[in-house]
Parts: sequence; structure tokens; C-alpha cells
Amino acid sequence: MREPVDLRRQRILAVVRSRGATRVSDLAAELAVSVVTLRRDVEELAREGKLRRGHGVARPVLPEPGRRTAPAPDPTADEGPVAVVVPERHSYLYETLHGARSAFEEAGVRIALHIAPAAPGAEQPLVERALADGARGLLIAPRWRSRATEEADYAWLARVGVPTVVMERRPRRGSALHAVDAVCTDHWYGVHLAVEHLTGLGHRRVVLAARDDSPTARTLRAAFAEIAADHPHVDAWAVALSSPGAVPDPAAPTAEQPVDLPSLLGESGATAAVLHGDVDALMLVQALRDAGIRVPEDCSVIAYDDVVAALGSTPLTAVSPPKADIGRAAAELLLRRLGRVADGGAAEPVRRVELLPELKVRGSTSAPRGAEAQGQSGAEDEGQSGAEAEGQGRGAAGATSVPR
Repeated sequence: MREPVDLRRQRILAVVRSRGATRVSDLAAELAVSVVTLRRDVEELAREGKLRRGHGVARPVLPEPGRRTAPAPDPTADEGPVAVVVPERHSYLYETLHGARSAFEEAGVRIALHIAPAAPGAEQPLVERALADGARGLLIAPRWRSRATEEADYAWLARVGVPTVVMERRPRRGSALHAVDAVCTDHWYGVHLAVEHLTGLGHRRVVLAARDDSPTARTLRAAFAEIAADHPHVDAWAVALSSPGAVPDPAAPTAEQPVDLPSLLGESGATAAVLHGDVDALMLVQALRDAGIRVPEDCSVIAYDDVVAALGSTPLTAVSPPKADIGRAAAELLLRRLGRVADGGAAEPVRRVELLPELKVRGSTSAPRGAEAQGQSGAEDEGQSGAEAEGQGRGAAGATSVPR
């Protein structure tokens, strides 16, 4: 039988009065209730003036045992919220936001969410407003559609003046933002998983169709080029743009044009593709189907992001970054910083945390038809002249194609 609320709250008061400051998570475990339930109890008791709510802890109102005076005011009690800034219409980062939210809620810290529009430099006025409203910490995932907008944000973001964690972004080495806490996915490893899976199935010619309008997209492109160029089982590879709006400035006259994936596969002889992100991947798979190319019989496909990849008519094998865990790790790092500030502790080293993604194998990848024969052909290709290899490896317009 569930314990009555009043009785549970009496037990909470008894524990806090006898022990002094007690972690909310420890109380929840001891009373066999969820952290969310326990936090609500603590909030209600704090409103009634029976205890004080701190940074993830419950503190007594009366003097702690052995003290003759009331405890000093809790520096974290009833302070301002943590500002969280994410781009508009970004389902990937919204999943990381869910992970961050749970960590903040468990600690009893309020969130002030700010959604940044797509315009360059949109984050700075939002952050300035949040600080003016009393935000005591900042968790931010800037859009950074281009390297220029990314560089432009480094200086002001590095001197925000409150504990800050950059989420799912990796600032340039040596930049002003290098010395700011960051938590992100190891996207190089994600590309490595995709290429290893495809070559393990017998694919020797692989295409990456990726966006070019985010730090993640640019990291994926660079990682794929590096990994494919060095891989002993990749005979030819190409990098192409995945969709018309996937560039830093779609209105620019020099914007890279999206590739016709069916044509690229035919001209390059590729039998597999890695596609970023999920929506573009699903649309490209539809284009393949319309062109009579079956997935995975004629072309294996791996999506990168795994937000909606599993929902396609053919569920897509996908590289799945630990989105919720990224958000939670970023929030916990920020909470750690806030706790050090509140306790007056010495500064700790800046942390740059990377979490590894995983590969979720579904129905869109399989061994290519005649994989054994293709392997023999690939071995023979190594003896061809450079001109012959280049002719076989050349991609469609808008793609960078490199034969081995």
C-alpha cells in the first residue's frame, strides 16, 4: 500500500532535522519514491516554511544539532533559473533537451528555455536577456550554420560571466571558447561505425550524402573523407549534399547544389550510402525507390541521427548518438559548476566530455549482390591505371568523388 503523503512528508522532516542537509536523491531512495515525487514534497514543505530547499538538497529551518544560531542563508535557495538556449525546429537537440530537463528537475533547479530563430547571431540577445532576468547558469547549443557565424560567437560566449556549458558542439581548438565546458557526441566514431558496418557486409564503394549547415554536418563530412580515404576496404567514395536547404546560406548564388543520389550511385558504382540527417535520409530513400533502386537489395543505407530513422517504410539502420545522455551530462556538468560557486570552492579544470554513439542495425543494410565477386573485382581494380580508376569512381555534379 502506498504511504500517505502526509506521513511521508513527516518522515522527510524528521530525517532532515536529525541529519541536517540531505540530498533529495538519497531521500527518494530511502523512502522508496521517485526523485520527482520527493522533490515535490520538498517544494511543498519549503513553501510551508518547514524546511529549506537548496541545490538538490533539503535543509532544516531550525538550527542543526550542536548549533546555537540559525544556519546562514542557502546561496542556492530561490535563486534564478538556468537559461537553456536551443535552435528552433531542431528535433535532434530537443531530444538532448529532455535529458537535460530531467537532471535539472531532479536537482530542483528551474529552467528558462529560450528558442533561437534561424537568423545568424540570434543567440546573443537571448542570452543577454536571460542574464538580465537573473539566470545563474547557461546551457547552450548554438545553431552555427556556418563557420563564420560560429567564430563570431566565440568571443562574447566566452565572457558570459556565469557557469556555461556548450552542448553538442565542439568549439575550434585554440579559440576563445576552447576553455569553456562542452559535452558532445564523438561523431568521428559514429562515421567509423557506419563505414565498418558497410565494409563488413562487403560494400567497397560508399557515398555520404550529408548536410553542410551545422557543426555536426561539417564534422561528419570531414570524418567520412578521412576514414574512407584511409580504409583498406573502400575502393571509391564520394561526398554530396543531401538536400537544397542544407547549406549555410540557401539564398547564396554559389550554394552547393544537392546531388541526384540515384545518378551518383549509378555513375560511381556505389552500393551503399550514409545519409545525414534522418528526414533527408528518408526522402533520399524515397527517391531511390522512385528510380527503381531497392533498399537494401540494390543499395544499403545508414541514416545518421536516429530521431525518426526507425519509422520509415523500411526501418533504417542508423548511427544513434546518445542524445538524452548528452543533455543529462551537460546539465550535470553545469550543476557541478553551480554547486562549486555556491560553496565557494576552488575552480576546477574545464571539461570537454565526449560520449560515443552506437549503431542500430535495422532493415536497410545487407550484403551487396555478388559481394564475393565484387571483392575480386575490387582487387583487380587496384592493378588498373589511375585514369581507368578515376573513370569508374567519378560522381555526379555537386559531389566530391575519390577513387582509391
